[in-house]
Formats: sequence, C-alpha cells, structure tokens
Amino acid sequence: MEEYAASREIEELVHREFPALASEFTDPVGRRRFLQLMSASLALAGAGACTRQPRETIVPYVRQPEEIIPGRPLFFATALVENGVAMPVLVESHMGRPTKIEGNPEHQASLGATDARSQAAILTLYDPDRAQTISNRGEVRPWGSFLAAMQLAMTGQRAAQGAGLRILTGTVTSPTLAAQFDSLLKELPRARWHRWEPSGRLAPRQDFIYHFDRADVVLSLDDDFLSCGPGHIRYARDFASRRRGAAASKQPFRFYAVESCPSITGSKADHRLPLKPSEIAAFARALNGGARLSEQQAAFTDAVLRDLRAHRGRSIVTAGDTQPPEVHEEVRRLNAALGNIGTTVVAAQPVEARPVDHAASIAELAADMAAGRVSLLLIVGGNPAFDAPADVNFAEALKKVGLAVHASLFEDETSAFCHWNIPLSHSLESWSDARAYDGTESIIQPLIAPLYNSRTAHEVVAALTARPERSSYDIVREHWLKTRGLDEQAWRRALHDGFVAASSGGATHQAPGTYQAPGTYQAPGTRTEAPGTVEILFRPDPAIGDGQLANNGWLQELPKPLTKLTWDAAVYVGPQTADRLGLAAGDLVEVRAATRSIRMPLVIVPGHAPDSATVHFGYGRRRAGRVGSRVGFDAYPLRTSAAPWHTRGEIVRTGETYPLATTQNHFLMENRNPVRVATHEAYQREPEIFRHMGHTPPKTLTLYPDYQYTGNKWGMTIDLDACTGCNACVVACQAENNVPVVGKDQVIVSREMHWLRVDTYYRGHLDNPETYHQPVPCMQCETAPCETVCPVAATAHSAEGLNDMVYNRCVGTRYCSNNCPYKVRRFNFLLYADFTTPSLQLMRNPDVTVRSRGVMEKCTYCVQRINAARIESKKDGREIRDGEIQTACAQTCPAQAIVFGNMNDLGSRVATLKAEPRNYGLLEDLNTRPRTTYLGALRNPNSELEKRDLSRDRHEG
Repeated sequence: MEEYAASREIEELVHREFPALASEFTDPVGRRRFLQLMSASLALAGAGACTRQPRETIVPYVRQPEEIIPGRPLFFATALVENGVAMPVLVESHMGRPTKIEGNPEHQASLGATDARSQAAILTLYDPDRAQTISNRGEVRPWGSFLAAMQLAMTGQRAAQGAGLRILTGTVTSPTLAAQFDSLLKELPRARWHRWEPSGRLAPRQDFIYHFDRADVVLSLDDDFLSCGPGHIRYARDFASRRRGAAASKQPFRFYAVESCPSITGSKADHRLPLKPSEIAAFARALNGGARLSEQQAAFTDAVLRDLRAHRGRSIVTAGDTQPPEVHEEVRRLNAALGNIGTTVVAAQPVEARPVDHAASIAELAADMAAGRVSLLLIVGGNPAFDAPADVNFAEALKKVGLAVHASLFEDETSAFCHWNIPLSHSLESWSDARAYDGTESIIQPLIAPLYNSRTAHEVVAALTARPERSSYDIVREHWLKTRGLDEQAWRRALHDGFVAASSGGATHQAPGTYQAPGTYQAPGTRTEAPGTVEILFRPDPAIGDGQLANNGWLQELPKPLTKLTWDAAVYVGPQTADRLGLAAGDLVEVRAATRSIRMPLVIVPGHAPDSATVHFGYGRRRAGRVGSRVGFDAYPLRTSAAPWHTRGEIVRTGETYPLATTQNHFLMENRNPVRVATHEAYQREPEIFRHMGHTPPKTLTLYPDYQYTGNKWGMTIDLDACTGCNACVVACQAENNVPVVGKDQVIVSREMHWLRVDTYYRGHLDNPETYHQPVPCMQCETAPCETVCPVAATAHSAEGLNDMVYNRCVGTRYCSNNCPYKVRRFNFLLYADFTTPSLQLMRNPDVTVRSRGVMEKCTYCVQRINAARIESKKDGREIRDGEIQTACAQTCPAQAIVFGNMNDLGSRVATLKAEPRNYGLLEDLNTRPRTTYLGALRNPNSELEKRDLSRDRHEG
C-alpha cells in the first residue's frame, strides 16, 4: 500500500489541479478504477496532498506614503472616454492598484452611476493582451527612435506645409488634444485632420439636452436614450425619477416609442410602435402634418399628437443618432411648436471639437491614400482597417501610405498594415481631459503608472511638433494653466472633484452644418421587392460596442438585453419575418446587400419591425487577443459610407445551424406573476392590487423557529418600474466580487457564474409585446431552503439575516443549488479563476476571496462592504447610517432601482419602500420569505390605443 501510494501515477492525481485522468471522474467504468486508487492510497498519501503555496517576497516600504494605509482603499476622481465623450468616474485603489470603478456622485453626467462598459474598463486596463512595446516593422524600438523618425519625416512635411500629412482620430472632445491639432494645422495648413467613429454620431447637427424629469409625455423616434449615447446615464436617472414620481402621485407620465429593433428604451414604453427604418422618416413628417401611413400608424400618430399638445411645454420628442438629418429637423420643429425648447429641451453646443461628417471624412482620407497623396499618416486610436465602411477599402489604401503610424491599446487589424505601432495608455494610466455630454470638462488623471511601455495620445501628437519630449502631464497642465487661465488652486480642485467648475458649455465649437434631406427614403409600397428582401439595420453590439472591447471577457459573457445571447452576434428578426422566410432560431443565414454578403446566425426577437432585420457589428475580430479573436461573425462588410445605419438586402437560408449560448431560454411567466404589473389608473383605484396577484403564507406556517433581529436586519428592494435591464449591475457585481468568466461552451451547458442575472419576460402579442426586466440576486431567504440541506453547514444564516456562504467548508454536493427555487447559486465545475496571469491578480478585490474548483458561490449583499461600514461605525461610536452601505449593484444602477439598507431602521429608505403597497416577494407562496423584494411595475396606457391593443389576441410570448 505504501509503495502504491508513492507511485508516480497517484502523485500526479493528487498534486495536479487538472489530473490527466480527469475524464474518468464522469465515466462510469473509469470512475470505478479511479475510486479504487483513491480509496486505497489517499490516507497514506495525505501528507503529500497539501499544495505548497508559491514563495512570495515581501519588500517593506523604505518610506511609506502617508496617505496609504494597508487594507484601506483610496478613491480618485477621473474620467473614462467612450466614443470620445467623458464618463466621469470615481475609482477605488488598493495600495496603488485600481480595482473598482464607480460613478462620480458630484458630476451631473453620472450622479454616482455607471454603465456596464465603464464597470468592465478595469479588466481592459489589466488585459495581458494589450500592446506592450513600441515596434517598427515588427522590431522592438525605444521611444527615442520613434521621436527621431517622426522629426525626420516632419522636416519634409514642414517644407511642403504638410501636404502629405494626414491624421485620423475618433471623436475628440479633449480641449487639450483639440488645441494640439489646431496648433499643428495652423503650422501646416495643407495637412488634414480626419475623423471616424463607427458607433458614434456620424453627421454634425444641433445638440439638445433633455430633462426627462420635467416631462409628462415623451416620444422617442428610434432613440435608445436609456442605454446608448453620451447622456444615457443621466437620462436613465431622470427618466426613472419621473416614473417614480408618477407612481407616488396622481401626476401621470406616459412614454411612446417608435423603433425598428426592440431596445431597452422601447421596453419601458407605455405604447410602442414597430416600424421599418424607411417608415420612421415618414412617421416624423406625419407628426408635422405630412401624409399619414397605414390606418394603424395614423391612429397611433393622432393619439400621440393629442397627448403631446395637451402637455405643451412639458413634453419631449427625441430622435436617435442613427436617424438622418431630415428626422432630426422634423423633431426640432415639433419640439419648437410644442413649446418644449428652453424648458424640457435645451439647445447646447456640440461637445465634439470641430464636428465633421465622419463617413465623408474617412472616404476622403481613403481616396487620398489610394491616390498616393499621403506620405505620413498618424492614426490615434480606433481600428479603421476593421471597422471602416466596406466601400472605402481602407486596408488596401493603407498599403500605399509612405509612413503609417498607429497608436492603439491593442495590436489589432490596423496595426498589421502600419510601419510604427505605439502602445496607447489606458484612461486610468493617462493624463488628459475630455467633455461630458453636457459640455462639462473633466481632467483625467492616472491612478497607476503605465503597466507597459505605452504613451498617451498627447505624447504621440507632440512627436510631430518642435517639442516632442513633453509628457502628457506637462501638455495638459500647460493648456489649462496658461491657455485656459486656471490657477493652481482651481487646478487642484478640478483634480479633486473630477471636473472643472462652471465649464459646461464654456468652449467654442464650429457651427454644425445645415440640414439636408438625404433623398434616399421611399414611401412604403413604391417599389417591388423580391420575396426575401428586407430592410437591414446596422447597430453596434450591445455589449462590446463597435468591436474595440472584443477582448473583454466580462462584456463577451454579459447577456445581451432581451435576447440573453452571449459570445456572439446574430441577425435579429421578428416572428412575422421569420415565418415569411421560413427561418428558425439558430439557423445560419446569408445576409446579402448589393454585391456583398455575410453569414450569421439568426435570433427571433418578439416586437421587431416586420420585413426588417438588425445586424450587430463588432464581432468577427481577427486580431483582438486570446479572448476576442475569431469569435462571432463580422458584419462590417455590409456597411457602406452611403448607408452606415440601414440598407436594403435579403436573407437566404443556408441549410446550416449554429449553436448559440444564451442564459435564458424560457420567457413565459406561467401565470405565476414573477413580474407583477398594473396600470397607473388601477393602482390609484386599488393600491393593494399587487398583493392580490399572489399568495403570502402566514408567518406561523413554518417549522423554522422565529428569530428576533435586535441589531441590523439587512434587506433589499428592486423597483421593476425603474429597472431598464441595462445589465450594469451584473458587471458591477462581477468586478466587486471577483466573479470569473467561463466561456461559450460552459454557458451553453448553463454553467455561467454571474451572481446576479436580469430576467426578461414578455406579455401580449408576439409581434409587439410588453417587455419587463427583473434582476434576480440571491433572495437571502428568511427560511432558506438551501441551508437545511447542506451537509457541512457551508451555507448558514447570520445574526443580521444574511444567507452566508463559507467557501472553505463547501465540499461541492450542490444540494443547496438543487433546493434553491430561484436558481441563483453558482458552482465552480472547473477552475474558472485565473491564478497564473500576473496582471489579472492586480485587478482583483482584496476584500473578496477568489474561489477555486468545486466551490459553490452566490450573492452575499456585498458582505465585505457591510463589514467595512461596521468597522468605521464602531470606531466612531455610532450606528451605521442609512445609505452608508451601498452594494455594488445598487451603487452602479443608473435608475436607482436597487435600494439596500437596514429593515429594522423604520426611517430607512429600504424600510419605507417595503411598506409600500407595490412591494412583493418573488415566489413568496413557497414561504421562503425573501429579504430581497420587488416593487411592481406600472403602465400608463393611452385609453384610445389600449382599446385598439385589446382587440388583438393577447397571450404570454
């Protein structure tokens, strides 16, 4: 036995995290042999089974920074930049390591909230696949060599006044960077600065800021303002605040949405009208007295107009950035006629510096490159070789440039065609500045020294000037202190607050171009289409955007709103279109437009406009990194500069299928009312209507002994009327609690690890149903079914009502998961956490255990934050204040739908909300007594349109 225990075979089985015979664990025949080996020798080999921890060298401070206290984080105000626009944030830092991103509560653009991409930015910072070295034609070079090469190239450019110099960037709102470009172009008047932002606003137009908290009626024309666009965080807050006020009073709020592809914003509408893209312009004209469309659309138009006119000065009409100038002009005229401009709709200067038509700009650049007129090209950020319009053929034109320089966060598709590649610093490593959606200017400060040999955009552009050696700190500081007249005290104040006081709208921008109707829209029925012809919409992926975030595993695995699809892009069509074309979900189809075609899987989405399809771009990357390369299908080959947002094409069956990974496959409520819904009128008439939708067993009907909580009694409420289903809470929980990604194959077999999910439910007709979202964390049940079945007491109840999870007790029986009716427990079937990549170790929250294989995990109300607040309150000799503890999901929620607090404090916000008539528990008929409860959703339908809707068949979809 001793000799057998010491054999090489059993030592390998014991020591390796993934044994060579791991497949035998699940094979009935092999498992028997494995158990024979283990039972005969584990007791004898037990001493050798302990894993030796790697040696760590601890180097003490020679002089400890006075502001750093081991174990306590610091917080710094800065900003992230998405599509060129600033997202103000507050970043948590542990011992010099940024670990968590929150919204800046003092900035009007966020008020403390963020979105999913901002939360995931921390993973991009520590991504080991980031570009790490400066290279010239594949050879590593020092920064000095690059500066010398640029100075040599610029000597010829200065002689020719910059005739061969071209600069390509995305949207730029940075005052400092814009000033650098202005100075360079003034010196070299024949040089050109081009812009291309594949998922941003392409054409310049008048900017407006909307105040949804002041409106009584809102109409959206294909504007997903709750999840897209520079101001969507603030808009979600104001929109939810207005709806919350309507629920608590008799001042109704009504929202109409007209859109082609179902969106988060459309899901919150009281009435939604699905229209093809070509019909939205006609609908906008009809609002201003133009010709009506079909009978149904005319009835919708008339009802909406009557409602808008009845609320003059307290209504809003919006149009999305994907809509042409014609639609925006119709919307501007309607807002002016309704008296909204100056009250709920405020005109503002564009935040982009020197706005241009992006599609025309990149087409002009590609033409110059193809003609050999570009001898020096500097590309700052972006990936135009991948995402430029297909008709400009940017990659081929790039081969004809004399000297091409690309500054980028990753070595991507564009890097392969450039001579010099410069690693670009992440926003959390950079000194810079940018404007938020309302024009407020923020100073961007670094929280960590660059992890790699990277440079900021300011330093790369400075390499073209006579002062190439300046650092980004010197460039930004000089601009604000010398050019903008900021004094030292104001500079430090701006760094502390995260923005420059009274800077909103203070910058001067070039006037936007005039509106011109594109002339490409045709009235429905004016042309005959082939049987498979549809209108094709192009939209950025809801998770990874235009593709620059394709290597972010958190976003890849984030379930997309409505479809819950992960790790892929798909063609979205409605049930009517799918039936007409004979298509089913999961079919691999060919999408054709003009002479171009792509292949992509199909998803059927209830509520999609008929005879149209939505194609999301951003996937199909070839050089994204180990996570994002060769994932999904590339939709950019269909997108042209003349039709960047929608075109005509056809969908053809290939006869093949494609596996899709989704986290929700069942969208029925099964008459159990997980989401309780009532109209505003019914709620005012009968406040107890929500409680009548379910059965609550009496408290005496239980075998559990009653427990009196004399101290804190933690609980949570989630307002379903406010929740938009944006998924920001899911990524916030993932970042806070070190939750790993598992990959597409594991998601397919339902092994996703998110501690929090957002369920979607449909009600009504499949062609245009009502849509509801429901975040589902651990319910923290008072009579928890999971606790009674755990054989080792790994899941136990705390004295403050938390359903705790003790990881080092768990032996992986999964009894608790089987007994949980909410299915909110997650099991590490494999070693999902990365324990080997150094940069990913820096990213993790040190206050939360990193779990290994064979351990069950779940939401714990961010118990680490509860403990931190408890320590501070004890030091101060006081009780924990209401609102002092914010769970990660509650803190990031733009709509403030999640509220956490002490239920024993009757004056707390959570106790007040739990006393509302709208409050109810999920599956409370099971008598689990969940601590997490919900506030029912309210609708305020227009009676005219409601009668028309009720005449149709209604069923759960």
